[in-house]
Amino acid sequence: MNRRDILKATAAGLLTAVSVDARARAKTCLGTPAQTEGPFYPVHQQSDKDLDLTQITGHKKSASGNIIIIEGKLQDTNCKPLNNAKVEIWQANKWGRYQHKNDPNKAPLDPDFQGWGITTTDAEGKFRFKTIMPGAYPATSNWVRPPHIHFKIYHKLHKTLTTQMYFEGQALNHKDQILLALNKKEQQSVIAKDIKKSSETLPRYWFEPVIG
Repeated sequence: MNRRDILKATAAGLLTAVSVDARARAKTCLGTPAQTEGPFYPVHQQSDKDLDLTQITGHKKSASGNIIIIEGKLQDTNCKPLNNAKVEIWQANKWGRYQHKNDPNKAPLDPDFQGWGITTTDAEGKFRFKTIMPGAYPATSNWVRPPHIHFKIYHKLHKTLTTQMYFEGQALNHKDQILLALNKKEQQSVIAKDIKKSSETLPRYWFEPVIG
């Protein structure tokens, strides 16, 4: 190989390296849109607020409703997994009522439903909750909110994210005023995907929040 060929090869290698590096730096993840915390953020302390909302310590009965698994991965806007973040969820019970003193819903309370859970992301940014499918409930006389779960995520290097997670395939998603206030990409980012395999008993949903 003569000097000209060597220079050409070197230049081509440098261009390739720059191109690869630029693509790596250009990789971004869409930040999850913030959504209202709502009026029913838990105000009472509870001794049991772990990742399993279906069973309260000391109770013989489990929560009423269809048990589901929520799994996911927390990332930043550079698509980097975030470990050791606190993930907090709260939701309505099977009948659409929150365990909150100010909830005007006349639906039954479930004394065996935890209603509020907390966990921490692992080294890969992953988290998991065991809970029940929340019930829909009337927000106004002509607006019924679809099943959803409230999330609040804390990480020491990022701004706290408060948002809501919805479920794939729910008809009420298409009528929800809070969800429809987002653009199409944002809507997709807060709708959990049904990832249940045929060999599994419990429904599983996957949610990937991204914080800036």
